Amino acid sequence: MDAAELDRRARTYDGWIPPHLVSWLIDHGHLGVVEREAHGGDWFCAQAWVCILVGQERREEALEVLTPYLATGWWRAARSVAELFEGWERVDEAIEVVRSNVGSGGLSAVKDFALLLARHGRGDEAFDLLLPYVGDWLVAEALVKVGAGLGRFEEVANLLIARIDAGRETGWPDFGGRHTEPSNALELLATVREQQGRVDEAIDLLRKREITSVNGRDQLADLLARHDRIEELREYAATESLGDAAQCLAEYLEQRGDVAGAVEAYRSLSPDRSPNTAVALAQLLARHDRGNEAIELLRTLPSAAGGDDDWVVDALCTLYVDQGRVEEGLAHLDDRRTRLGCEEVEFFRLRSKLLVACGRREQAIEEAQVRPERDTWYEAQILAGLLSDAGRPQEAVALLDPAIPANRSVLAGHLMTAGRVEDAVALVHQPPVYVKPGRPRSDDDPPF
Repeated sequence: MDAAELDRRARTYDGWIPPHLVSWLIDHGHLGVVEREAHGGDWFCAQAWVCILVGQERREEALEVLTPYLATGWWRAARSVAELFEGWERVDEAIEVVRSNVGSGGLSAVKDFALLLARHGRGDEAFDLLLPYVGDWLVAEALVKVGAGLGRFEEVANLLIARIDAGRETGWPDFGGRHTEPSNALELLATVREQQGRVDEAIDLLRKREITSVNGRDQLADLLARHDRIEELREYAATESLGDAAQCLAEYLEQRGDVAGAVEAYRSLSPDRSPNTAVALAQLLARHDRGNEAIELLRTLPSAAGGDDDWVVDALCTLYVDQGRVEEGLAHLDDRRTRLGCEEVEFFRLRSKLLVACGRREQAIEEAQVRPERDTWYEAQILAGLLSDAGRPQEAVALLDPAIPANRSVLAGHLMTAGRVEDAVALVHQPPVYVKPGRPRSDDDPPF
């Protein structure tokens, strides 16, 4: 395999044993299979086998496992080898491996190379390496980090200011009518000012943002919390509509033992209007032995506020299980089905979950077996899981069609549970066989 094929398989898992099944093989003593596949071209097995060898201080053997992958010029393999060298304090070798392969990894490899250099006293070299690519947001983040280690705050700040000033006008009002590269230049400039101790300037910068949250975190809220500026955080949380600032305030107060204050931080946002806030508050209540309040909050959440969203109902069912109120959870699901006038697949999944939690697995299996949709791949996987967990893995195997790509890793897991490890490995190695709906299986189809 060449580097492109390795990269494709790492993204798709096609032809390799998925990581969770590699872990299963290790946990159940099938080390020989993992070793064989590691040497046979399975990257996920190679990673796991290398970890085992390193743990046994068999360093050269670990490197030998990775050598064929490294020889393709694949960046991911080079990074893994470099991490081993760095962990063994063989820094020069780590740097050389990365330097020789950085061209195959794109800008993320440039960033990783620069951070490696900076960790080992070569920050100026790292800074110069990153500088030409500062228009990329990940590279810019690394530049801020490297610059801080060198004390080159003003140089980085002036660079970011120039990028912001050079931003071109756009027709997208959500971005303030301007487009800046990197897109996080203003936020990074605020980071630099905070590192310099110029917190007020950082706050003023962050108040100019059009997009306030990234991946559920609000940089301004986090900054205020770090500097114990709680009254300002309260004021900000009261006006920030997404609820991420309120979550930050609640986390701050909870960590300091002020549970009542944390609850109030969420309640000030009217949890009955936001499913995110309602679930976060319910989880907070449950953590502090107020599970019944948590259930009541989600149980009465209006449909218009997301109370009937699948993920909210899932969170509610988990609370019912944790509080030992499974029968009430089942009643709530039945009422929801009647009220909505439909029985979607998520209702079936959650009902099965609750039946199992109260010791009624066989009932869950029987209900699943008579559903009209039992032959769809998703419901078949749920039923197969119920059967396997009930000690009937062979029935689970017979239920799943290997010609459906979505079934392959799930079916492989059930084959392993059934003691058919080599069949499972053979299945993941096979290219997918697409079967038209309704076509009867033939003797040429995989025998699973």
